[in-house]
Amino acid sequence: MPSDQNPAQSDQSIRNAAQDILELRSTHRGLKRILPFLGPAFIAAVAYIDPGNFATNIEGGSRYGYRLLWVVLAANLMAMLIQALSAKLGIATGKNLPELIRDHYPRPVVWLFWVQAELVAIATDLAEFLGAAIGFQLLFGLPLFWGGVLTGIATFALLGLQRYGFRPLEAVIAAMVATVAGAYLVEVFLSKPNTLSLAKGFIPSFSGSHSIYLAAGILGATVMPHVIYLHSALTQRRIQANSDKQRRRLYRYNLIDVVVGMSIAGFVNMAMLAMAAATFYFTGQQNVAEIETAYQTLSPLLGSLASGVFAFSLLISGLSSSTVGTMAGQIIMQGFVHFTIPLWLRRLITMLPAMVVIIMGLEPTAVLVLSQVVLSFGIPFALLPLLQFTRKREVVGVLANSWLSNLLGWLIASIIIALNVFLLVQLVNGQV
Repeated sequence: MPSDQNPAQSDQSIRNAAQDILELRSTHRGLKRILPFLGPAFIAAVAYIDPGNFATNIEGGSRYGYRLLWVVLAANLMAMLIQALSAKLGIATGKNLPELIRDHYPRPVVWLFWVQAELVAIATDLAEFLGAAIGFQLLFGLPLFWGGVLTGIATFALLGLQRYGFRPLEAVIAAMVATVAGAYLVEVFLSKPNTLSLAKGFIPSFSGSHSIYLAAGILGATVMPHVIYLHSALTQRRIQANSDKQRRRLYRYNLIDVVVGMSIAGFVNMAMLAMAAATFYFTGQQNVAEIETAYQTLSPLLGSLASGVFAFSLLISGLSSSTVGTMAGQIIMQGFVHFTIPLWLRRLITMLPAMVVIIMGLEPTAVLVLSQVVLSFGIPFALLPLLQFTRKREVVGVLANSWLSNLLGWLIASIIIALNVFLLVQLVNGQV
């Protein structure tokens, strides 16, 4: 990526602009004033619109219509708070969540956290990698294996942008998020969901144990453990605040970043489910649970444009989220056990489970949905320490949580844990 500045100079110019704003020296207004602070939440937002979301939202919409829209909305609101707290932790401490867990928890507990975080990272990358491979298959007719190979090559190229500083990767990822959002604007327009029926989907309700299983999958696909870890790393040294007043200002600007990034992700998720409901559920196609089936069914129902846009958005989603997942995996390993491997090696290792699934011929969408349920079990391991650290003034200083943030955070954690316990009981009893 050609530039008159080297990576260090490019990053420093953004830091200088942000510093002027934090120190009230800048005369910029509007978007120019906010722009230096935008970026970390857009990288985090990628994980909220990954192929796992495609799988859970398509099955949820085709099986239950708009009924689970409220789950998508609730999960997105939870994500906003959680990602804001993660961003705050990095700003306030200059450390990321895995590093703080390593510093404050007993070593055996740290190793336990690290092992489960690695399993979460594997489940995450499995979904994202498979999704991109399916996207290549749907768009170009490639076998899944070669789609997987192309996915690996493309994510290597995206990860290479880090050599040019943090801004180029942020810009490319933001463009990919905007592309997926634009694709779903088209899908919603083509599917023409019924407004009144859609509005009823925001009234909380379930329809049997499988809908709860899907709700857990939607939650796991929306509130992603690996980006709880990653977001704190993205903000920990990006912009330096030199006083308590500056830290408060920096956090407020990061809140804007979070609200914008998570709102886009929330729109995409609700649009996915609404499109699946309008296109499949209300036309009698209520057994569409596979991404490939959704693609094949879209053409006769809505035309080739709809299926093409669907496949393209899946590909972009898979490539961007797989890149972010690899970054998160590196943060997890480095933070918990202070060990670093080359990013290319990390990419190769995390490719293996997905390639095994492809070679074994397992049904990709079923694996995607299952991976999202696994992720929902990993959320408490990231969320509980995050809540513990962000409520302590001795850890985060003036950015310690308000009583309302604490209340909402622990309420979210309780809901997630209760849902997971219920799901585990249903799985043991064979009712899902």
